[in-house]
Amino acid sequence: MSPGVRTLTVLGKFKPFGLIAEATDSNPNVAESYQYFLFDPDLTGQRDDDDGNEANFSRQREHELFIRDNRNMCWHNLDKRFTSAQAVYLVFSHHQGNFHNKLDSLSPMFENVAMSQLCFLPYWWDACWSHLGRGAEALLCVLQIGCLTIYNTSGEVVAVPLPRTVISIWPLPFGVLLQQGAEVNPSSSIPFSSASPTLGSREMLRKRDMPSHLILRDPLEEPEPIYLEERGKLNIMRDYDERTIWSSDRLSLMTSYNKGKMQHSVWAVECVVPDTVFPKRVSFRRIWQAKGAKKAASKVFLATDDAVPVICFLILEQQKLLSVGLQTVEINNEILFDVKPDISWSISAIAAAPVVVTRSQVKIGLLPHLDIVVLSPENDLFLYSGKQCLCRYVLPSWLGESLVSGESAKTDSGSRDLKITGLSDAVLGCINLSVNHSQIFRCALTGNPSSSLANDCIAAIAEGLRSDLYKLFLSLLWGHGYSYQKGSSIHFEWEALCNIFLGICQKRTSVHLKQLKTSSESSWEFLLSSKFHKTYSRFHTRITSINPSDLEETAPFCTKTSSGERPDNSFELMVQSLDCLHAVYESLKMDNLRKQDLHHLAVLLCNIAKFLGEKCYIDHYLRDFPRLSKITGACTTLSSSRKPPNIFRWLENCLRRGCLSTNLDDLPDLIRKDGCSIVSWARKIVSFYSVLFGDKPVGKKLSSGVPCNIAPGSYSSNEELTVLAMAGERFGLHQLDLLPSGVSLPLRHALDSCRESPPADWPAIAYVLLGREDMAQSVFRNLSSSKEFEMQSNTSLISMSIPYMLHLHPVIVPSSLSESIGLENAKIEDTNSVDGSVIDGMEHIFNSYTQLRYGRDLRLNEVRRLLCSARPVVIQTSANPTISDQEQQQDQLWRIAQRTAVLPLGRGAFTLSTIHTLLTEAKFYLTKAIPAFTVPKLVLAGRLPAQQNAVVNLDPNIRNIQELKTWPEFHNAVAAGLRLAPLQGKVSRTWIKYNKPAEPNAVHAGLLFGLGLQGYLHVLNLSDIYQYFTQDHESTTVGLMLGLAASYRRTMQPEIAKALFFHVPARYQASYAEFEIPTLLQSAALVSVGILFEGSAHLQTMQLLLGEIGRRSAGDNVLEREGYAVSAGFSLGLVALGRGDDALGSLDSFVNRLLQYLGAKEERSLLAPSNEDLRSAAQVTDGSTPNVNITAPGAIIALALMYLKTDSEVIFSKLSIPQTHYELECVRPDFIMLRVIARNLIMWSRIRPTSDWIQSQVPEFVKNGVSRLQDDMDDMYEVDVEALVQAYVNIVAGACISLGLRFAGTRDGNARDLLNNYALYLLNEIKPVSAPPASGFLKGIAKHVDRGTLEMCLYLIVLSLSVVMAGSGDLQIFRLLRFLRSRNSADGHANYGTQMAVSLATGFLFLGGGMRTFSTNNGSLAMLLITLYPRLPSGPNDNRCHLQARVVVCDLAFRHLYVLATEARWLQTIDVDSGLPVYAPVEVTVKETELYSETRYCEVTPCILPERAILKRICVCGPRYWPQQVELVPEEKHWWSFGDKSDPFNSGVIYVKRKVGACSYVDDPVGCQSLLSRAMHKVFGLRTLDESNMLANSHRELDSDSVDHLVSTFSSDPSLIAFAQLCCDKSWNDRSDSDFKEFCLQVLFDCISKDRPALLQVYLSLYTTIGSMADLLVKSHSNVCDSLSISSLKVALAYNEAVSSGRLASSSGGFVQSIFLASLGKRCEEILNSSTELKTNLRDYLTSEAWPDDQKDLILLSWYLKWFSVPSPSIIKAAVEKIKSKSKISASAIPLLRLVLPSTHVSAIREIDRVFFSID
Repeated sequence: MSPGVRTLTVLGKFKPFGLIAEATDSNPNVAESYQYFLFDPDLTGQRDDDDGNEANFSRQREHELFIRDNRNMCWHNLDKRFTSAQAVYLVFSHHQGNFHNKLDSLSPMFENVAMSQLCFLPYWWDACWSHLGRGAEALLCVLQIGCLTIYNTSGEVVAVPLPRTVISIWPLPFGVLLQQGAEVNPSSSIPFSSASPTLGSREMLRKRDMPSHLILRDPLEEPEPIYLEERGKLNIMRDYDERTIWSSDRLSLMTSYNKGKMQHSVWAVECVVPDTVFPKRVSFRRIWQAKGAKKAASKVFLATDDAVPVICFLILEQQKLLSVGLQTVEINNEILFDVKPDISWSISAIAAAPVVVTRSQVKIGLLPHLDIVVLSPENDLFLYSGKQCLCRYVLPSWLGESLVSGESAKTDSGSRDLKITGLSDAVLGCINLSVNHSQIFRCALTGNPSSSLANDCIAAIAEGLRSDLYKLFLSLLWGHGYSYQKGSSIHFEWEALCNIFLGICQKRTSVHLKQLKTSSESSWEFLLSSKFHKTYSRFHTRITSINPSDLEETAPFCTKTSSGERPDNSFELMVQSLDCLHAVYESLKMDNLRKQDLHHLAVLLCNIAKFLGEKCYIDHYLRDFPRLSKITGACTTLSSSRKPPNIFRWLENCLRRGCLSTNLDDLPDLIRKDGCSIVSWARKIVSFYSVLFGDKPVGKKLSSGVPCNIAPGSYSSNEELTVLAMAGERFGLHQLDLLPSGVSLPLRHALDSCRESPPADWPAIAYVLLGREDMAQSVFRNLSSSKEFEMQSNTSLISMSIPYMLHLHPVIVPSSLSESIGLENAKIEDTNSVDGSVIDGMEHIFNSYTQLRYGRDLRLNEVRRLLCSARPVVIQTSANPTISDQEQQQDQLWRIAQRTAVLPLGRGAFTLSTIHTLLTEAKFYLTKAIPAFTVPKLVLAGRLPAQQNAVVNLDPNIRNIQELKTWPEFHNAVAAGLRLAPLQGKVSRTWIKYNKPAEPNAVHAGLLFGLGLQGYLHVLNLSDIYQYFTQDHESTTVGLMLGLAASYRRTMQPEIAKALFFHVPARYQASYAEFEIPTLLQSAALVSVGILFEGSAHLQTMQLLLGEIGRRSAGDNVLEREGYAVSAGFSLGLVALGRGDDALGSLDSFVNRLLQYLGAKEERSLLAPSNEDLRSAAQVTDGSTPNVNITAPGAIIALALMYLKTDSEVIFSKLSIPQTHYELECVRPDFIMLRVIARNLIMWSRIRPTSDWIQSQVPEFVKNGVSRLQDDMDDMYEVDVEALVQAYVNIVAGACISLGLRFAGTRDGNARDLLNNYALYLLNEIKPVSAPPASGFLKGIAKHVDRGTLEMCLYLIVLSLSVVMAGSGDLQIFRLLRFLRSRNSADGHANYGTQMAVSLATGFLFLGGGMRTFSTNNGSLAMLLITLYPRLPSGPNDNRCHLQARVVVCDLAFRHLYVLATEARWLQTIDVDSGLPVYAPVEVTVKETELYSETRYCEVTPCILPERAILKRICVCGPRYWPQQVELVPEEKHWWSFGDKSDPFNSGVIYVKRKVGACSYVDDPVGCQSLLSRAMHKVFGLRTLDESNMLANSHRELDSDSVDHLVSTFSSDPSLIAFAQLCCDKSWNDRSDSDFKEFCLQVLFDCISKDRPALLQVYLSLYTTIGSMADLLVKSHSNVCDSLSISSLKVALAYNEAVSSGRLASSSGGFVQSIFLASLGKRCEEILNSSTELKTNLRDYLTSEAWPDDQKDLILLSWYLKWFSVPSPSIIKAAVEKIKSKSKISASAIPLLRLVLPSTHVSAIREIDRVFFSID
């Protein structure tokens, strides 16, 4: 059969996108050359989302690489643009397409086109797209001189060094193939060469020994050699003559050409494992070779022939296209390729290219179905499918005329001069054609029809027919006689397809497609059917909307085939085509929107079935569309007994008897066929039903053989597995709405049953299906940047939602705690403020979280006022000041200034990590306020309210203001830097250096320290660090060292360690010159070293630090050495943190030395140190013995941290507390406090939050002595009472600090009450200010101890109390802190240190604005111990602190290290519908510990969670929100960091979904507005659906405003809101169908009260079905023309039966009310039994297969047959004959008929018995 002729669709003259973009920019470059490469965006994973059918007819989806004059390379498409320029060297390419070199410009064709995603590619000569590494994304690989530059689609660049001998690159599925040349590429411009020919030849021989082919599998790996498999051995491939000419990026194949042998070869690229030692190797295995070609093939590509991939070689010298077939074998999950000997052919060709035309939606493995477009030597263009020629393409006739005359007249003249001379740039279904007029046109090859029905049928035939039959069908489809019609429409396409089958059936006329006239005919349809339109359309062929029944011409899709051309095997073609088309027919039944297509297909199938004599098939179609009986006629051929598959029957049987009891013959074969996409709609429904009723997955199929993709996730029921199947098949809510109502009911039931508590490991789309957008949002946020699961993308989530539910914000009641409260409403309310707009560093604290948590009172405003240091403070003086008043002002101002100086420490804790912004978005200036990031001013002045707020400054002649202000400025900047959340993006060193001042100052130093604590200083390089150190600025050096150590914490980074050790003179060698390094810097360096080496137990560092604790004083201030020794002790403890004996091993001398520093003399007598130990001892002593007053604190701290939580009894006993009066006299009281803290940190598990535990810390002799203070003092004249009391107070304070550390951040109620009582006890001892605490506390101790000691112990206990309650904002504790702060001016006893403690405690109480708290892991405890070190400075120059004199400022710097102990364990709940934070009750479960058993308690979000080590479960509970549960495994790990993908709380956020009928806790705190049922009944005045008179008439006037408001208040579903507005429309009152109005209101109530919006569609669909049936009885004409709704109703009743019998599990009944479904069934039977003519028509149908003539009787009969499952007459007659032949019937044959017809209803059985067995 000769091929048909088709006309090409010319899109226009071709012009590259790059030239179009240049023309748009008015920047033409006609004199310069350019190259371009067109490719499919699917190559890079950038596939557009538009319809695939449109790809053949536009350039919308084409992408292009464009090179202009070797200067730049651009990747662009039609819509986007991004430009740049950089030099490009030379271009050669040969991969997925060809780069074309153009020296002239072409005329513009497209307008408004731009480029996108430009890549900078200097000096390159080869490029390809390839897959590297483990990612699925394709990368653009560019070969340059000496390297391979790799670009991803987001613009990131990686350069891989390569040998200069690499001359080309080729893509493979798992890497890039590198072809090496025997000689270095001359274009690489080697700077020198060998002058000796001998050396040159040796070099060539050496290169010949190198591998000729390499492979790069990952950008981070080195290229590997390719091996050659020969005779079972692997040898490195060194054949440079095998030049690669093609490779595939999808199949592991490569082709090469050997010029010497004139041989083409095909190689299979395989990964082999030689043995267990070596890794995988890549090898070549030759699978085909052919000799004879003098030149390499000009083009090689893949195509498809008979569902088999073939490799095509275009050999120009022979003018032929050679094809080699491939076969694949899968062994151990690996695909092996070989040549298929029976598929090898050649055709004449001078040009060829692969195109996607005939089967664009089909894939052959990893490849699309590729056809071949061929240009013959005679310049004819042909389309081939494999070796079968389908058609010849010609250019349109008007094209030649337009080229000759330049006019657009479309005549036949001039077409003879056009000749196609070349083709190129094939992308999908588009190609470039060169003609003999030196023009290039972009043309589209017409392929798939635009008619979806025709397209589905062709695809089904392609997938279902045998190979030879499909080729026969293709010849008929693309056969000769084709005629082009410009105005073709989908009706013509469908008619043309029908004519193919009717030509076989010897039907010359077209199929009668005219729809039966109904009363609902539109005006447009009436116009098209008019005589005027028929006459007019005959003379105007451009009219597209022509009634197909009135046209007999051939359609533009295919041709009619005459009977004389019918092949011999056409009958078999018709039989298999019937099965394929019937599968499409059954699939279309599952789509409510395809009923028109279903009717068209039924007409065609009736004709085919009639031709084949398939009476059962004809009867099947007539029952669906009974009016077709008028045009079908009787079947006169020999009848067949085949029973057609019926998907509705299978679904009904599955519901009634289960999946395993169904008959698979009821399903079309295509549904169970692998890879069949055209009936995937029906296949999905079948697989969902199968899973729901017991079928289990086996691989990628179910046990019944039906393919099914199941999403990953756990399941415990069939319903949950069904949901996963729907998610895996991407079957969303929109698809669910397309199903018939009855069919959708079981699936909606499964979704509803899983909605309450779905498993937590499901993909996001599964939660969207359930209507649990809260859980979906949480999963989606975790995987937003992950590519592990493709369905997690935002596009997939949208596709799973129904269109009217795409994030439409509901109508909500405005919340008083909404995010809309701006900063102007959150200013400090201070009537005495001079300037309310002053930036104080806390203006951002009023966010949604803090407003929701603290918005009911003004505590945050008060905290902001107390910690503000940017305004002058109020000074209370008389109205008329005198000289004495001025002195009083200065004295009062000095005391207040000391308080102001320490406020930044508390403010830093208060605002910690509360700004979530990138540093690059902010600029730092001290004098200019920038909203993004500013350092507030530190104002030490005062103001006089009585004198119009006159400002009073400190007198510099009286006080040293600079000494007071320098380091507070440092802490002020630290507080500003701490506001930034840790690692919130890519922070560049440029920003830090940009803000570096010209002269070093304390502000920038503090900023460095603050940024370092948040982990930002890791961006600085060594040169930056060196520049900072060379400034020789103390505060900058201190801040930088501590900040670097915090940023590189626990890493032991060598470069940072060197920089720190430079400031430790003990690390210098003896020959080094002495550097004068201040003790301040040395102390900071020691602590920094400890942080850097934390937990490493680095031996050399530990030895160094041990020696530094007892270093001999060498001219230093002796009073500074205690601070230095404590710093060394902290550092030593950090290095061996919690390691105990594991860190020390056999080095007992470490512990002995530390015990010597403690003053444990008995230990020295037990040791026998070596000479080396004695030499070391000389270094650490001030004479013959250590100075215990200096070394003891550091040694105690070191031992405490080294043995933290180890429960070491040995060390515990060594740190003993004095047990006698004599021992008490030998130990300082403050050392006793340190020993108590150390002992308790070691015996961590023994700490209890009870008063008895605290008293147990006090030795008996101290307890007895203090208890007798109230008795007769005469008995104690020999006892040092003050020593006893000081010991008692210090022991109690040490125990309270231990308690604070043990319960840090836990908000433990017992610990809180206990510490609060001891604080009040000491406060009352100092000065009675409140009611005394409970009995049990000793009274009168203030008489025997100095007030300073009591004050220090009081504030240490208060600090410990704030550590326990960190982040809680507890009001009672806050009141205590505010009172202690006010004592500054009232009593005059509060000093610098106590104010520091109050400020820090206030910040801790509101840590991070209530969003952070403390952890109790080892590292956090060490940092808290440094922060809470029990020494409080009395002023900036206090010499008693653990870093003395000038080192006190470093002490305050160490106080900032609490930041490293914090965790963001906050949790807030966000309403997923409104996006606003809300209150929600959550149940927290913590695991069993030594203090308590497993405990559950309730919190209201926002709240702080327990530590990860004990947190076991979080449940969203309460009646207003859908439950949600987060299961956790308690682990001794840090809390999840920001952005951690494993964080189950999404960085502190859980999304919740409010139930319908409930208001939020903000709008309705007590629940009085959530009485939904009463409110709805009151507004609607409804009866319940359970009443028997549900359909009784009722007429009510509705209050539209109240109904609309109530529905919108309790539901955010737009469909329910719109339906409520429709129900309240005034036009309803004018209608007479009051029953329907009553039903709609009841449905609306049911949908809202049960939170099931989908019920609306189901109820209305089922109700209108019965309504239409009832209308048919009373009206002569009806819109009903099919009986498909009866099948859907039967499935709905079967679902009701499954729910009632328990086959479908449900805790709350069915999805639809059972009584409603039962009433529908009863009403249907009443309608069928009410017809008087039905029995007569049934008798005629059963006996003579005759259908009634009346349309009403036709439809009623079809309803009866389907409702009662009556078989076809031929089956019934066969059953009757069987019964009559087996037995003699005397009375009734009903029992026997019941046996042979088991699925038929007993009512129909009774009628059959009456017809065939009744005795008249």
